[in-house]
Amino acid sequence: MPKPEYRWRALTSEQRADLLAWRKAHDHPWHSPPHNPNHGHLRFHITAACFEHHPFIGQSPERMDDFLNDLLTLLNTHARQTSAWCVLPNHYHVLVETPNILGLLHELGRLHGSCSYRWNREENTRGRKVFFRTTERAIRSDAHYWATLNYIHHNPVHHRYVKRWEQWHWSSAAAYLAQTESADVDRVWTAYPVYNYGKGWDDPDL
Repeated sequence: MPKPEYRWRALTSEQRADLLAWRKAHDHPWHSPPHNPNHGHLRFHITAACFEHHPFIGQSPERMDDFLNDLLTLLNTHARQTSAWCVLPNHYHVLVETPNILGLLHELGRLHGSCSYRWNREENTRGRKVFFRTTERAIRSDAHYWATLNYIHHNPVHHRYVKRWEQWHWSSAAAYLAQTESADVDRVWTAYPVYNYGKGWDDPDL
């Protein structure tokens, strides 16, 4: 069978049935790419999105604060290092180092479940699907690492929430800029540009 297609809404009913059958037969998650062990990698770019990209995380600034605090507490406990992070109203990105990516993804799943339960109770929407998927991508090189860091810090600007990195409260960008010489920030941005990094990830049709 060809490589599974993840643009679910673009598929016909027959194609969806075939894809689900293929995933079940190969013990893959039904509606997301399969997760893999570390396979020698330690650094990962993890992304997670709300269902149909609805801004469930961003229901209020207070909820954004609470979710960010919970996320960073989890990462401090279950990741060896967190180099960059950014939480937006409908998705988030983290750049982490961990010897056990599957264990970290499991803990993130538990966080998503507890947040979904709490938010649905608060909004009287029991059973509503809140989080859609979590994906991890192994960092393959130092160049990939720095491009990912730039991508994460630039994400609020890319989505037009703010005009400058440091204006977004729910990101590590301000700390990065405060701790890094401006010349080094400019050098890293120029040497490891974002270009089309992550293109299509935030497509609401995924």
